[in-house]
Amino acid sequence: MAKQPHLLVEEGDVHEIAIIPGDPGRVDRIADLCDDSELVAQNREYKVVNASYEGTDLTICSTGIGCPSAAIAVEELSRVGVETFLRCGTCGALQTKMEVGDMVVATGAAKEEGTSKRYEDEVYPAVPDYDALRELVDAAEDNDEDVHVGPIVSDDAFYNESDEYVDDWNDANLLAIEMEAATVFSLARRKGLRAGAICTVDGNLVAGTQKGADSDDELPEKAKDNVERAIRITLNAVTEL
Repeated sequence: MAKQPHLLVEEGDVHEIAIIPGDPGRVDRIADLCDDSELVAQNREYKVVNASYEGTDLTICSTGIGCPSAAIAVEELSRVGVETFLRCGTCGALQTKMEVGDMVVATGAAKEEGTSKRYEDEVYPAVPDYDALRELVDAAEDNDEDVHVGPIVSDDAFYNESDEYVDDWNDANLLAIEMEAATVFSLARRKGLRAGAICTVDGNLVAGTQKGADSDDELPEKAKDNVERAIRITLNAVTEL
């Protein structure tokens, strides 16, 4: 198969399991916790690195912000050999008692985005693979980490999440909001592949806080610290998958 036009990778360049953060900078942070790593390709929002963690080979690839660019990453990686996708990202809490730095493992994602709807009707569920979900939860428990486990929502409009939307999501007991999981889950399911997601809370929309609101940095300090904990959980899940 020819080289993929956006990720600039081809068959043989990547491994069967991929961790897919949104932020290219987080690719380096994940790679730094691995035993070794090597840059494979970098183009636009996509940075692809191969690494090894505790004897397991994996690929790390950033997806950029939102479902359209995440779909390109999943499409192109799946064409060159990736069979398991683990999103390791950030999210905004939708429940009052959730705090910055908490971690969420998604059991499903509401489709408040447009990309997955180009592939299928919105009534079809955006759900993770059971094995990926289980290994993320088990890896957290093995590390004595507390994680929230439940449904989230993927939304396209970061700056148009009105009180009406937030109240409705809160009433539905959705745990958190982010911007990629619904499409990642949907594409993986349609292709017969595995996908899961763990995200660190960087703000609480019910409390009226968003990332960057009280800091010069994008993420609050507690979220920065716990992103590393989420990465370690994801890496440990990789070794079991």
